[in-house]
Amino acid sequence: MTSQPRDAPQFYLTSPSVCPYLPDREERKVFTHIVGRRGRELNEILTQGGFRRSQTIAYRPACDTCRACVSVRVLANEFEPSGNLRRVLKANADLIGNETPNRPSSEQYSLFRRYLDSRHADGGMADMTVLDYSMMVEDSHVETRVIEYRRRGIDSHITGKGAGDLIAVCLTDQMSDGLSMVYSFYDPEHQNRSLGTFMILDHLRRAKAMGLPYLYLGYWVDGSKKMAYKARFTPQERLLAPGWVRVD
Repeated sequence: MTSQPRDAPQFYLTSPSVCPYLPDREERKVFTHIVGRRGRELNEILTQGGFRRSQTIAYRPACDTCRACVSVRVLANEFEPSGNLRRVLKANADLIGNETPNRPSSEQYSLFRRYLDSRHADGGMADMTVLDYSMMVEDSHVETRVIEYRRRGIDSHITGKGAGDLIAVCLTDQMSDGLSMVYSFYDPEHQNRSLGTFMILDHLRRAKAMGLPYLYLGYWVDGSKKMAYKARFTPQERLLAPGWVRVD
């Protein structure tokens, strides 16, 4: 009798459920657990194959009749912001992101709750408690960081850190070929800043500075307005049937 070693991934398929992106459609996911000594290596292989990480689970769509969800990664070294994106950078020039270990804080959770209550009150994460949030941040077998964005202070040019209230946060995985933005949120009172877009632009800058070729953005969903923004960041590669295909 043989048994699977703990490091060997086993894959599971979810039951059909309502699609959160496209009306009158159902979604299914295939998922596995990222655990053990090979957690980081497995996460990289799966991410490069179109999976996304949530805590210790990696998943990807496995819908029976739909292929609208497409994994997207931006070519950080070649990216140049358009005029509109440069305006977003200018509007947020007073912010600075500080990289910290993946440790939750009450300040983060307070901001997270305000963001959910304002933007996703009827979403699947609406009932997350402080314990749920802590697990989302800490429960990782890969190299994960939290980027906290605050206004620049008097001594930010020396310390590299912002000052004052927390305005935005991104949970980010670092891999050998890029950064992966796992989840981001921000103060809804600053929605005119286009903070979601700004954090992508800042992560593209970070990836380029680190010599990493890609920024993984998750899924672009053809036909979904709330996922359309990901098409703005080009050149990018999309994971299609032949493999990663460049889109300019």
